[in-house]
Amino acid sequence: MGRILALDLGERRTGAAVSDELGYTAQPAGMWERVGYKDDLAGVKKLMAEYQIERIVVGHPLNMDGTRGERAMACERIAEKLKKDLGIEVSLWDERMTTMGAERMMIDAGVRRDKRKKVIDQMAAQLILSGWLTARPDKKPGKDVSGE
Repeated sequence: MGRILALDLGERRTGAAVSDELGYTAQPAGMWERVGYKDDLAGVKKLMAEYQIERIVVGHPLNMDGTRGERAMACERIAEKLKKDLGIEVSLWDERMTTMGAERMMIDAGVRRDKRKKVIDQMAAQLILSGWLTARPDKKPGKDVSGE
């Protein structure tokens, strides 16, 4: 099994996390400023080459009531583009509360605000991937962009 890449597509930054080769754990893998899709694609391609990625999981920022807002639809469009441009499976994963959860974990650990800003997006991606790995929706019906 190859590694899985998770992305937390924020308004200003993209956080990334990768699984171990067996698909049990998630580790932070970087962050970049979001300028446009080309930058996201370049960042993903770099990580794909470095980690031999076989699937991407994109955080799906649904509203708290489960409805799709503008950000969720933007992430859906980016997920579709990544699938088309990279030719690998791309899944959406409910990311409600991941950024808040990452923030709370760092506050509880005593991480200063300026340092939190530098890693919050990676930690959110790590939480997205951890949730996906625990549920393993690829082993049962899920919400793949491919319609699986």
